[in-house]
Amino acid sequence: QVQLVESGGGLVQAGGSLRLSCAASGIIFSINAMGWYRQAPGKQRELVARITSITRTNYGDSVKGRFTIARNNAKNEVYLQMNSLKPEDTAVYYCNADAATSWYSGTSPYWGQGTQVTVSS
Repeated sequence: QVQLVESGGGLVQAGGSLRLSCAASGIIFSINAMGWYRQAPGKQRELVARITSITRTNYGDSVKGRFTIARNNAKNEVYLQMNSLKPEDTAVYYCNADAATSWYSGTSPYWGQGTQVTVSS
């Protein structure tokens, strides 16, 4: 199994910055894409940013130009630098990884427990 642990959430004023981190551990043969999703109260979970093993990235429209995703393949970690935060960025942020636990298995999606990000106006 693969465990994902997020850190770095918290309360920040509008216009401020936060950096989220996510570390994957457990039985890991390989990790393809890693990413961040978020879910605000009463809303569906949405893509924030995603990065492949060859560092190809894509972002949700609402965060383009403000958020940056990066990863450290050697450490199985993914990061999300969030700048110019807005109150509408308030949500629980979840780390996601498409990981394989052996050479003969395909990848499966794994999720972290989530970390709360609150942006005050």
